[in-house]
Amino acid sequence: MHDLVIRGGSVVDGTGAPARQADVAIDGGRISVVGAVPGEARETIDATGKLVTPGFVDIHTHFDGQITWDPTLSPTSWHGVTTVVMGNCGVGFAPVAPGRENWLIGLMEGVEDIPGAALSEGMEWHWETFPEYLDYIEQLPMALDVGTQVPHGAVRAYVMGDRGAHNEPANPEDIAEMARVVKESVRAGALGFSTSRTLAHRAIDGEPVPGTFAAEDELFGIGAVLGELDAGLFEVAAAGITGDDLSMPLKEVAWMRRLAATIGRPVTFGLTEVNTDPDHWRGILDATAAARAEGANIVPQVHGRTVTFLMTLDSRHPFLRLPAYREIRHLPLAERAAEMQRPERRAAILAQADGRPDPSLDFVSFERMFLLDDSLDYEPDPGDAIAARGRREGVAPIELVYDLLTADGGRNMLLSPLFNYARGDLEHTRAMLTDPHTAIGLADGGAHCRVICDAGTPTFMLTHWTRDRTRGARLPLEQVVKWQTRDTAALFGLNDRGALLPGYKGDVNVIDYDALALARPEVAYDLPGGAKRLVQRATGYDATIVSGTVVRRDGEDTGERPGVLLRGAQPAPA
Repeated sequence: MHDLVIRGGSVVDGTGAPARQADVAIDGGRISVVGAVPGEARETIDATGKLVTPGFVDIHTHFDGQITWDPTLSPTSWHGVTTVVMGNCGVGFAPVAPGRENWLIGLMEGVEDIPGAALSEGMEWHWETFPEYLDYIEQLPMALDVGTQVPHGAVRAYVMGDRGAHNEPANPEDIAEMARVVKESVRAGALGFSTSRTLAHRAIDGEPVPGTFAAEDELFGIGAVLGELDAGLFEVAAAGITGDDLSMPLKEVAWMRRLAATIGRPVTFGLTEVNTDPDHWRGILDATAAARAEGANIVPQVHGRTVTFLMTLDSRHPFLRLPAYREIRHLPLAERAAEMQRPERRAAILAQADGRPDPSLDFVSFERMFLLDDSLDYEPDPGDAIAARGRREGVAPIELVYDLLTADGGRNMLLSPLFNYARGDLEHTRAMLTDPHTAIGLADGGAHCRVICDAGTPTFMLTHWTRDRTRGARLPLEQVVKWQTRDTAALFGLNDRGALLPGYKGDVNVIDYDALALARPEVAYDLPGGAKRLVQRATGYDATIVSGTVVRRDGEDTGERPGVLLRGAQPAPA
């Protein structure tokens, strides 16, 4: 009598092996049999005609605050994810000196665009040190398994106070104390240490994240702890990743290469294609390959699609700050859209716009801005861009944006790829994904709530890359599953999951592959205090299973909470 048997599915086991029809039995939270499973089970799932995969492991999320009020970690859990890693980019909520809680909230709000009001409303602070934070998280109900890293920004402010918060240089005593704090954090179960060095990451007051300008003695002094413990990973949001200074990423790879070789631990960083030099990523991958050839374990994390800025009348848009719009912004969405369609209001707002986007949106371009309709085309033809359409139709781009946003009761959404779309397709993304030294990450679940909704990337990887892509070559299903399961798990030392093999964790997805689809992103007012965020649902997930327990069935939460806090690396089954 098995606990759970998934019968007759097409098993893609996470190892890269070809799909095969098999049953999967789970006992005691672990996979016991993959093959023919005779006999009965306490629960049986008929997977005939369905895809059976390991649960996805998402290594780049920002649920550090949301975990304290949301046991499901939506919307990431809606997309087959069974393990998340948070504490990325050097920001998080522990350690925290008494009285600095609101400062950490402002740091997270500025860097990751998580509404500070929601964090203030939703979080209860029951810790000071990082080990105490882990103890608190461990006793919370969780649908998924959760691991976290200790963030440089919080550590620096905890040890150095205002000097650390304001990015003053660390002296030897500061570095020794930061190393001590990181050491106790990793010993308590942190999966690693994270830092941010990009000027794009700033607190709500505009101050760069603590650690942005950290000297090598600070970085190496902290990193040495990982080597001493032979545990944990060093994660970096590298300088220059937004394309503001193309000399910086290669300089960053140089010191990361030396750090990885010195401490003997993995170093990982985000890599995207930037608009200012669409081929710059190639040099970074070449430098990574050279480092790895010499034994330095450097792993770029790449995104599975564009980093996608979304605009609606209910979130960010080019008219948000204009006086003629602000007069009506209090109206409900449908009424606001109707009022904006009145010729007098339209003329007033467009006159104030003066043909340009809001200056706060100067990073978006009409040349790379598209209507995101029900086709959900995340690889749109450049000929369909707002600028191209405007030229064809003889309409100013800002007017076309206005008319699209106010149509359909204000529910329309515009997509503006920020990265990975400089050439108007995803071919460079494909090249980065298929490089043997990269890992898939950067979905940013829980972050950038009001402008980006990339938490659905695991679903996109299956639908777009293995089934639906028309503007270039597709990718093998078995490879895409492996990237999101065994490979991401292994990077963080989570060697007990990511494969459908006997002894591995019973984390499984049962997927109606033919019906698998992303829904259009929507604005939800479901954060604490009614704060809003963008979410994206999916259809086609028949069941998502964590440790042998079904946590989502037919796209709905079952209320089961088998998730656990991951304390450090997890050994592979014997």
